[in-house]
Amino acid sequence: MSIVGTRVVRIEDQKLITTGGTYVDDLREPALTGAVFATFVRSPIAHARITSIDTSAALAAPGVVAVYTAADLDLAPRQAGPVTEPWLASDVVRYVGEPVALVLTEQRYQLADAAELVDVDYDPLDAVASIDAALSGETVLFPESGGNVMQVHGIEEFPEDSFAGCEVVVTQTIVNQRVAPAPLEVRGASCVWGEDGRLTVWLSTQNAQLGRGAIAAGLGVPEEQVRVIAPDVGGGFGAKIGSDPEPIVLGWAARRSGRPVRWTESRSENFTSMTHGRAQQNTVTIGGRRDGTVEVFRLDVVQDAGAYPRTLFLPTLTELMASGVYHFPKVETRSRGVVTNTTPVAAYRGAGRPEATAAVERAMDLFAAEIGMDPAQVRKVNFIRPEEFPFTTRSGANYDSGEYAKALDKVLEAAGYEELRAEQRRRREAGDPVALGLGIASYVEITGGDGGGESGRVDINPDGTVTAYTGSSPHGQGLHTSLAMLLSDQLGIPMDRITVKHGDTDEIPRAIGTFGSRSLQLGGSAIRQAADKVIANAREIAADLLEASPDDLELDVDEGAWRVKGAPSSGAVDWVQLAARAEEGALSADVWFGEGTPTFPFGAHLAVVEVDTETGKVVVKRIIAADDAGPVVNPLVFRGQRHGGLGQGIAQALLEVMSYDEDGNPTTATLADYSFITATELPDFELVDSVTPTDRNPLGVKGIGEAATIGSTPAVHNAVVDALAHLGVRHLDMPTTPQRVWEALSVKGEAK
Repeated sequence: MSIVGTRVVRIEDQKLITTGGTYVDDLREPALTGAVFATFVRSPIAHARITSIDTSAALAAPGVVAVYTAADLDLAPRQAGPVTEPWLASDVVRYVGEPVALVLTEQRYQLADAAELVDVDYDPLDAVASIDAALSGETVLFPESGGNVMQVHGIEEFPEDSFAGCEVVVTQTIVNQRVAPAPLEVRGASCVWGEDGRLTVWLSTQNAQLGRGAIAAGLGVPEEQVRVIAPDVGGGFGAKIGSDPEPIVLGWAARRSGRPVRWTESRSENFTSMTHGRAQQNTVTIGGRRDGTVEVFRLDVVQDAGAYPRTLFLPTLTELMASGVYHFPKVETRSRGVVTNTTPVAAYRGAGRPEATAAVERAMDLFAAEIGMDPAQVRKVNFIRPEEFPFTTRSGANYDSGEYAKALDKVLEAAGYEELRAEQRRRREAGDPVALGLGIASYVEITGGDGGGESGRVDINPDGTVTAYTGSSPHGQGLHTSLAMLLSDQLGIPMDRITVKHGDTDEIPRAIGTFGSRSLQLGGSAIRQAADKVIANAREIAADLLEASPDDLELDVDEGAWRVKGAPSSGAVDWVQLAARAEEGALSADVWFGEGTPTFPFGAHLAVVEVDTETGKVVVKRIIAADDAGPVVNPLVFRGQRHGGLGQGIAQALLEVMSYDEDGNPTTATLADYSFITATELPDFELVDSVTPTDRNPLGVKGIGEAATIGSTPAVHNAVVDALAHLGVRHLDMPTTPQRVWEALSVKGEAK
């Protein structure tokens, strides 16, 4: 019986729940002996001109080793999209949290006091704290750019007659609010230059190899001169892709000071200086017939890129996935990326795809409400049909496979949808102050869409154990377990004799790493191909030992031994015997899996909420979800990824928002102000199975890391609006906090 597809407890967890993980701040590496500690002096003002920086008092403080400013750095300028982002600000600061100076001290406890003594004189400038302020152009962050719009993509000007033939047209502007990734482990790095002239950096990252590339480029040295090691990483969610600017400055400081350097940011720094996510304003216009057929869909995206436009690809991904699971005859998209005096925005669990789903799913509900049709039925009218796959959307995405209507039907049946609608009608007729809302979201997303491949290496050791090296970089996903299961299934070697390694650029020089739900479909396929090569080589060695033709042999994966087919009496050889006979390297294979193309997981979610119309409080009573990512390697890991995604998606719909006042000051930059979801606010998740393979990789799998987040946010959002629809509320922006709900109801009450 194959181990693949069975529930196997994660092999990573034994260490994590006993001795604990080893994160950057836990390192006790001999090479870091005598390290100094680092902190960044950061701007407390969103937009200001720096008139002077005086470091003399800080340099005289006890334990201070060095204080560096932009005047000390000799690094080449770095680009953030079309503008230059300084390593340390020298002329103008553009967001609260922008680094201005770097302080090194002998002891960690000396950092805060020393940083306070760095005297920076700021001359405040008018702040651009919102998308609307950026578009107005009254204040421009980069005068040389001629405005705050850094990128325009898609249709520059929409045609005036696109909706001329539609019976119904609905338009709505939707805010997909800014959120903080807030991983359990904040950012951190430790670095040292060796006697051989190489820099070693221990980095909390999702991609050691991409981090190495960024650090080497920033320091102006060859990649071979930099080694990056990713120890245990306490969450990333996209915000730890590669390397941020700070580790590059730390590497420079280690070289300049001649000392190893250790840095772990504070939680407050993390909120203001780690990149944020989402931050889009989307205007949807949807038109069609009263029979539910959508004829035209338009999406106008404005991406708040923050102070420096590091990742302008985000709104283009939103455009790519604009039409979702629907066969719309005409789709029009445009995106603009603008800069504001806020923390830069980058990838965050889903990275552009959740924003697309949120927009089109709100649009479908608005359209359904306008024509008086059930939102489930409107979706079924417009779904892409199974026989149409592979399907290329009007925005250029080439979907591999999907059963969109089937997934929704499974969810509706599991939920008892008709009974829920009946209960909703009963409450409305009785004037019940606790309103019931039902929200549907059908979604599709793109995984492994970066166009790259991934590395995988498999070694059979002399004792018959296996060491596998993956270019993917897990940080909580359970990937070691999944890869060990695949290898055990292929090689017939027990999982406890398989070790999976990742995250060291000396051991794994070429790789891309983890983001975009790419690990299993690309990293897993690479390991699969490497194992296939090992098996092919082993067959030849076994044939020699058994004095048989290679074609007559089979690998008994139940026993982990090679035998002659149909001749059990002829004997068998195991992996230890093969390793003893094999020449060096004969039972090793290092491959690059580059043939994989993007896959498109999909699903359907139904959220059931109760809204107290007297207080505005929203309670999620149920969430029923089908998340289809093809064949499942480990249902336990798969379920865990769905649980995490559901919680994170519900959190955005209900609670999370990174807010700024009109002067660009963050107002939710502590754990006291930024609201997280807890078990108290979450129901038991009702998970529905759906399996639709892809033909785009050898495993037939799609990514699952982000899928549930993408579906759950609009499902809950739609449910809250649905609960209030009979009271005249047409739309409500996220997060649907009690205050926001109460204010919307109050406005409708006053209108009456």
